[in-house]
Amino acid sequence: MSEAKLGGRFTFPGTSLTVNRVGYGAMQLAGPGVFGPPRDRDAAVAVLREAVAAGVDHIDTSDFYGPHVTNQIIREALHPYPPELTIVTKISARRGAKGEWIPAFSREELTQAVHDNLRNLGLDALDVVNLRSMHGTEEPAEGSIEAPLAVLADLQRQGLVRHIGVSNVTPAQVAEARGIADIVCVQNRYNLAFRHDDALIDQLAAEGIAYVPWFPLGGFSPLQSSTLSAVASGVGATPMQVALAWLLHRSPNILLIPGTSSLAHLRENLAAAELELSPETLAELDGIAAAAEPERHG
Repeated sequence: MSEAKLGGRFTFPGTSLTVNRVGYGAMQLAGPGVFGPPRDRDAAVAVLREAVAAGVDHIDTSDFYGPHVTNQIIREALHPYPPELTIVTKISARRGAKGEWIPAFSREELTQAVHDNLRNLGLDALDVVNLRSMHGTEEPAEGSIEAPLAVLADLQRQGLVRHIGVSNVTPAQVAEARGIADIVCVQNRYNLAFRHDDALIDQLAAEGIAYVPWFPLGGFSPLQSSTLSAVASGVGATPMQVALAWLLHRSPNILLIPGTSSLAHLRENLAAAELELSPETLAELDGIAAAAEPERHG
């Protein structure tokens, strides 16, 4: 697959980092529950190498995946890194002995997280680091993120972090963050069925800031899933391919980071960028978010 077909190109604002809009999320390279080693490390290495060979130049990861596991696999598979590769990581959590997700927002914990990412990836500086908000779990909740973001901005001034993003945040938190640092990307839960960030995506697009959705098929009701499956069948694609293609059509600032530990699924995900959706199909897909409203309130 040519790089030109991976959804087109996007440049993070105020940077020299330009990437194909279809990237790769490394979370699934760790073991079950994003904890421990993968069942097949050689297969994980092969997936990363094929992704980059196919033109993927944006990898999303974190040192709390595993912990340390995915970053060590990325380093094994790809180091020394191609000059065009952008690696985006995130901080704000650590893992307990049984895989628990433990908030880690003190200055010491955030600083240690940056150094852990640097060491395990084999880098002198991190391209982009996302601060994941401590407010809320799967959905953002209001609350100031000034203190931890100020720590990350200080690490940027030290030259350990080149650019800063935020994750799991509300529009108010995005505005607060932009008053503290130059924000190049926002990473939140968003998909065909979960459209809470529609207005935020449009605002960020006007500012040239990337929006990176996660959970592209998560949270669908049976009715919504059946609608998506019917559309996918009609265009000769899988539901995941249609969901990814819809995101690419949704706004030019949306970057995709679908993750998989399977070569076959990787190829399917990358092929989604070539899927053309007609205005009629897009209109049908846009109705999916509202399809379950009667179910919820009935």
